[in-house]
Amino acid sequence: MRTLYLDLGMGAAGDMLMAALLELVDDPQAFLDRMNGLGIPGVQVEAKQSVKCGITGTHVDVFVHGEEEQSQDVHDHEHPHDHEHEHHHDHEHGHAHVHRGLGEIREIVEDLELSPAVKDRVLEVYGLIAQAESKAHGRPVEEVHFHEVGSMDALADIVGVCLLMEQIAPEQVLASPVHVGSGQVRCAHGVLPVPAPATAHILQGVPMYGGAVRGELCTPTGAALLKTFVTSFGHMPPIAVEKTGYGMGKKDFEAANCVRAFLGDTPQEREQAVELRCNLDDMTPEELGFAMERLLELGALDVYLSPVGMKKSRPGVMLSCLCNPADEQKMVQAMFRHLSTLGIRRYLVDRYRLERSVEWRQGPLGQARVKHASGFGVQKSKLEYEDLASIAREQDLSLFQVRDSFENRT
Repeated sequence: MRTLYLDLGMGAAGDMLMAALLELVDDPQAFLDRMNGLGIPGVQVEAKQSVKCGITGTHVDVFVHGEEEQSQDVHDHEHPHDHEHEHHHDHEHGHAHVHRGLGEIREIVEDLELSPAVKDRVLEVYGLIAQAESKAHGRPVEEVHFHEVGSMDALADIVGVCLLMEQIAPEQVLASPVHVGSGQVRCAHGVLPVPAPATAHILQGVPMYGGAVRGELCTPTGAALLKTFVTSFGHMPPIAVEKTGYGMGKKDFEAANCVRAFLGDTPQEREQAVELRCNLDDMTPEELGFAMERLLELGALDVYLSPVGMKKSRPGVMLSCLCNPADEQKMVQAMFRHLSTLGIRRYLVDRYRLERSVEWRQGPLGQARVKHASGFGVQKSKLEYEDLASIAREQDLSLFQVRDSFENRT
């Protein structure tokens, strides 16, 4: 499986992610020419070689009417007002620039020469940022305004990453837990703790950590891009690396300030999952059924019950919930909410799975999905039960008759 793995040991910003992905494409200049020809208002994107701690990579600069968005961390020896320039996460700043709302951003995106899929991704990412700013500052999303430099800088980063993702076309995007830094960052509203409130809101459900590095390592734009594209956060899986990209940040730290991107193939047959279990002896079948439905709606891979003997000689059931590692905390919260248990056991498991695909098949009585699976030298196909059952109900037939109509067609 074609896999992109992001090493976020020094966090992530939009320009760093764009620079790392830029090193994975065959013709970086063609990409830059396309970016600068899109017509994002006032934007000019440039890439140059950068060296951090002896490592050579790429740094991307985004200029808006000749200006560049800056970030200012607060150091231990500084007074909060020692710096004249500020880091702006939302709409306020000290210069006379245009302020744009989310509706105006949508209009700009719709006018860009991008595929519908890329436009959808761009608006999805920008929507996450707007929602986070709305939450952080207590105002409706449509009333959140972004100053021109900050909004166009973020839009260029987001468009660039979405375009590169479309070009690289990984089948899955994995990443390490996110290093967010520590200390404080200066913004238009004053001095905020790291991670900034907007970043923290976007990263809910994503494994993150602080550390000895003082400064803001993950920005709201970087967080929103990660939340949109990364399917799972954890250790790097076995991967046959074809290309490695180094996206360099602006700041200098003791460690190399970069995002590393690894592109290559991972084994298709095995993946990691988390199994969550708890024993129950005081819930009704209706309550158990409702809890199972909710877990499956939230994205659980499987939920099932097993009979068990419990203390005080009581018969009970063990509920097992299998989920992706990225969904673990969401599942734990839902289990505590919908089940009577006071504790949950956790197991990290490897599972073998066949590669899957779905197609629609036309039969004499209607259409039904066919699920295909292959791997380990075997191939399997199965008609989707819900589609067969729907046809059977509508036409007052047995399930056997509907299934036979598909299997016997010439």
